[in-house]
Amino acid sequence: MTVHWTATAVGHLQAIRDYIARNSPGYAQVVVDRIIRRADALASSPLLGAEVPEYADESIREVVEYSYRIIYRATPDRVEVLAVIHGSRRLPRTSPG
Repeated sequence: MTVHWTATAVGHLQAIRDYIARNSPGYAQVVVDRIIRRADALASSPLLGAEVPEYADESIREVVEYSYRIIYRATPDRVEVLAVIHGSRRLPRTSPG
């Protein structure tokens, strides 16, 4: 199984890195690397995450790394990372992707 990052999720990851890097460039890279590793691990266990409670779609799931929710869609042949959102932020009313 493969892990695919949507353009939206990549943009979120870049924004996270840029925000943290304003105070600590080294820590910014550590956080981003851990988020990526956590998402990559979903390739072997795509149902590991919990269903996202804001959406009524059991294929949209999430795992947490640091304070970030990694939101993804699990399909039979791949994991699609839809968004990376700080836990304090509200999700849009409609599911991403």
